[in-house]
Amino acid sequence: MAAPVVSSVSPNQGAPAGGTTVTVTGTSFTGATAVRFGSKAATSFTVNSSTQITAVSPSGTGTVNVTVTTIQGTSTQTVTFTYVTVSAPSLTGLSPSQGPVSGGTGVTLTGANLSGATAVRFDGVAATSFTVVSATQITAVAPAHAAGAAAVTVTTPGGTSNSLVYTYFAAPTVTGVAPSQGPVSGGTGVTLTGANLFGATAVRFDGVAATSFTVDSATQITAVTPPHAAGATAVTVTTPGGTSSPDDPQAYFYYAASPALAAAAPPSGTTAGGTTVALTGADLLGATAVRFDGVAATSFTVDSATQISAVTPPHAAGATAVTVTTPGGTSNPVTYVYLAPPTLLATVPDQGPTHGGTVITLTGTNLAATTEVRFDATPVPFTVVSPTQITAVAPAGTDGPVSVTVTTPAGTSNALTYTRLTAPGI
Repeated sequence: MAAPVVSSVSPNQGAPAGGTTVTVTGTSFTGATAVRFGSKAATSFTVNSSTQITAVSPSGTGTVNVTVTTIQGTSTQTVTFTYVTVSAPSLTGLSPSQGPVSGGTGVTLTGANLSGATAVRFDGVAATSFTVVSATQITAVAPAHAAGAAAVTVTTPGGTSNSLVYTYFAAPTVTGVAPSQGPVSGGTGVTLTGANLFGATAVRFDGVAATSFTVDSATQITAVTPPHAAGATAVTVTTPGGTSSPDDPQAYFYYAASPALAAAAPPSGTTAGGTTVALTGADLLGATAVRFDGVAATSFTVDSATQISAVTPPHAAGATAVTVTTPGGTSNPVTYVYLAPPTLLATVPDQGPTHGGTVITLTGTNLAATTEVRFDATPVPFTVVSPTQITAVAPAGTDGPVSVTVTTPAGTSNALTYTRLTAPGI
């Protein structure tokens, strides 16, 4: 076997008091029996392989040659190590000062006397990697670590620095969104529940940033939804610990299209309410309210995405705006007209022949929407002249009195008497 050969040492300088861990590289190191710094033996050493030894420098002064001895002899190359008075490193800043428990965050350490750094540690755990940028800056990759504060230090030949705090955060999770639906226009206030939500830097709906959000606690965030197309969106929260999973089925918000109304049938009814009205339109599923001029329907049933059946509430006579509210918002209004019940005041003439054909004039109130005029049970032709007058043709029948009534969408009027008379004989 050949005598050992030393090709380099790193670092190549250290404190006069010794204690610097030095990596010696070369060849034929197997079975090394001594490592010397000048005439002094290393405080300790470990043969890592035939080409590498780690040794701890003894105390000393000036520049000395580093040698390795094996049974084949002692290296003869000149590879020096210099004892220098090195100021201890100090740290003044970390950026960022927090990151996920999985590690991998690039951290910039600033301070003084950082040249020749041999280690960067997070609570004693070596950084995944580090680079000495200058005497005042090191970039390091944070290692994995449990959640919580970790003390970051730098070691150089001058010693180990003061520590600064780097905080590890567990990854956030979102387990609930309430309410879980709202309009495509956005603006819905939602409460997100979960875990590890402190320090949130973003809340997103399918990647679109929330209009605003507030971190209430480690388990709750309140956010305002941004505008978004109709459909389901994944809600995520980003913290220094990472971004929550978009695949959690509990972390979804459904954007509902705005409802639209096309018609109300029948278009009118009594002021007493109780009329069942079919409202047709689009995007009516999930309706939470049906209102007539702001007054809630007595009841309603969502028949389909295009129809709702609603029972009208009592209301004063006149036109009302009917709207439907869903998680998608409130619809456009359609008109429904409340009608006062019809009344009859007079029939002129109030008698006629049994053969029928007599044109009579009915006067009263609320007659404009008349749908039927009856003589007892017999419907007859009629003409609405005005809201207070109708002309009708009396039907043939036996002599005697009959009841005349008028029906509108608001109901059937009181009855007046019309008398049929038998023609006199000659």
